[in-house]
Amino acid sequence: MLTTSTPSNYRRMDPSALDGVRKHLASRVVGQRELVDTMLICLVSEGHLLVEGMPGLAKTTAVKALAEAIEGDYHRIQFTPDLLPSDLIGTDIYRHEKGEFEFRAGPLFHNILLADEVNRAPAKVQSALLEAMGEQQVTVGLTTYTMPKLFMVLATQNPIEQEGTYNLPEAQLDRFLMHVWVDYPSREEELAILALDSQQQLGGPAPPAEVLSQEQLFKVREDAAKLYIAPKLNDYIVDLVQATRKPEAYDESLKRWCRFGASPRATIALARCAKARAWLDGEEFVTPHHIQAVAPDVLRHRILLTFEGEAEGITSDAFIKRLLEVVAIP
Repeated sequence: MLTTSTPSNYRRMDPSALDGVRKHLASRVVGQRELVDTMLICLVSEGHLLVEGMPGLAKTTAVKALAEAIEGDYHRIQFTPDLLPSDLIGTDIYRHEKGEFEFRAGPLFHNILLADEVNRAPAKVQSALLEAMGEQQVTVGLTTYTMPKLFMVLATQNPIEQEGTYNLPEAQLDRFLMHVWVDYPSREEELAILALDSQQQLGGPAPPAEVLSQEQLFKVREDAAKLYIAPKLNDYIVDLVQATRKPEAYDESLKRWCRFGASPRATIALARCAKARAWLDGEEFVTPHHIQAVAPDVLRHRILLTFEGEAEGITSDAFIKRLLEVVAIP
């Protein structure tokens, strides 16, 4: 039997701590509930987010709105084919008056970084993000520089254009905690977008009523990390990830569709994101529902399909949906 009791010494914070961030996002972005929820989960889980969708779906607007509601430095980089790694990280500059080299930090050294159209930059620039995203540091020459304590990369990419784009390598994709797909708005939402645009034309976008301090954010992160997750749910998380590597143990069709499964980073990401999801929902412990709710965005970019599966029209989402059906809930 699954135990969901919370340790008696745990007293969770009020989830209203992020109400100011939610309100500001709602004032700037119409609809896109999944995108907003996923950004907040990554914020609470200390992870990076890859946002994919067609042009004009408020991907950049949502990221900018999130940055406006949080204390810290924000910077946007437009990735292009002629971008160099030094344009991102920075470089050593020789100072004649001092007779020595001095490091001039690049735009990477900000609290919240928007890597807009990240798939437009070549591999050597994309790889410049790897160390920063994975280890919270960058190395220039013989010197290593530590990133800020609050460091979050939100990258966007356009799925339809092929000319002048470079697919993200699997190693970099694995550094993103979650990968969210942004879809078109409904008819009602699109009417609301028109109304919001008319309002902003007349008065301009309103600044956030309150800004979440970094100290408050770190307390939220610590509180969410303490959220109780039953041992059997840890087993369930491991079973889900193991099933992506040995799908034949659950379903022959899954084996036919999957070429490579998820890494142990996916196991860690599922646990972290499930805790963040439960915390944002106002719960005091994690349930199977929370794990299943975050599984698509956690696993979507970590599964490589076979050519046979792609020929059959199978997507990563279809694979994950079937996975959740065949792996037993404890």
